[in-house]
Amino acid sequence: MIGPVVELHDVSKSFGKGVPVAALSGVGITLLPGERVAVVGKSGSGKSTLLAIAGTLERPSSGSVMIQGQNLARMSDRAVSRLRAQHIGFVFQNFNLLQRLTAQENVTEALMYGRVPSPEREARGRALLEQFGLEARASHLPYQLSGGEQQRVAIARALANEPTLVIADEPTGDLDPESGAVVVEALLSAGANTAVLVATHNPDIAAQCDRQIRLVGGYLDPGSP
Repeated sequence: MIGPVVELHDVSKSFGKGVPVAALSGVGITLLPGERVAVVGKSGSGKSTLLAIAGTLERPSSGSVMIQGQNLARMSDRAVSRLRAQHIGFVFQNFNLLQRLTAQENVTEALMYGRVPSPEREARGRALLEQFGLEARASHLPYQLSGGEQQRVAIARALANEPTLVIADEPTGDLDPESGAVVVEALLSAGANTAVLVATHNPDIAAQCDRQIRLVGGYLDPGSP
């Protein structure tokens, strides 16, 4: 049996000094390989904080985080960074593409951290762009692409290292409905063993996921599966 990709146990996170502000309180979730899970809730409910912790970008104030069976509390920052590069891909609302690089270079740059040989990087980058209908845009810089095209490049980049987890924070927030639908289809087409955790305000996106996790004021809604 394949174990969970991510496990959060009784995770809390507070920010600020003096009187800290609680962003998450006692949250526990588990993601299995291949699951598509939506995190929903009002603005300020803790969605982005949850994704940052699940993606190892933030450490919790209390509780434990397990990625691929490894307890982050027992790992150095360098080891966590290495695990992140090898196992996690990210998709952000504002694309976060490097403006000086072409679409293909944005995708293949992610493979450099995994020490993938140059010929294989180029081949994998071309294959991913073709998968998302962007082969004709491979040599274009981000400013020459539409918002939907930029986000599909960002998804290709997130999948370049064949991660076990993709974190997507409001991936369609800056897109029109038609472009957003294309982006969601691309995102949810991630590999069969890749878990996808997506924060969204869009009920249509949430409905396409296997299940929904609802946050209310930093707490997990008891009705969430």
